[in-house]
Amino acid sequence: METEILTAHRGRPREFCVDNALAAALRVFWTKGYEGASLTDLTEAMGITRPSLYAAFGNKESLFRKALDLYERDKLAYVGAALEAPTARGVAERMLGGALDLQLGSDPKGCLGVISSGPCGSEAQSIKAEVTARQASSHAALLRRFEQAKADGDFPEHIDPEGLVRYLTAVGQGLCIQAGSGVAPEELRRIVDTTLELWPGR
Repeated sequence: METEILTAHRGRPREFCVDNALAAALRVFWTKGYEGASLTDLTEAMGITRPSLYAAFGNKESLFRKALDLYERDKLAYVGAALEAPTARGVAERMLGGALDLQLGSDPKGCLGVISSGPCGSEAQSIKAEVTARQASSHAALLRRFEQAKADGDFPEHIDPEGLVRYLTAVGQGLCIQAGSGVAPEELRRIVDTTLELWPGR
């Protein structure tokens, strides 16, 4: 666990755990979105001063990018595991199961990417572009997997891999949005079960 020692005003060193502070910042961004999270929200949750935040993480935008890295590494690890499933249906099961588990856990509800890629002011356009680019990278990886699945005969001939990727993504985002609006866990599970019942191929 990394510890940062920074010199505060009057020369007194201030010590805090960078990992814990970043995890706290992630929860704030996840709950409020990039624009909704003020520097006061962030420093209070992280237990540090503004000078310490700037010294350890840079500005708010840089802090968000680091929080987004943490989110993808720790909270979206199931996506990489899903792509390794032997069948396209297995990919869908792991993707939706991972998304469901995330929404049923103790973390904030909703999806950080969805929350932070919505309409935003001019000062947050670079953040929106960053989130959109990361989403496009994930989309491309899933599309490659489904194109391979079709080549392997995993789908009926009429199935469009691009359309299926967008469908699965929409269902995953829908889970996040409905969880964030308070839909009961059993109803979220019903969405997953119904999607898999309708899944084309084996």
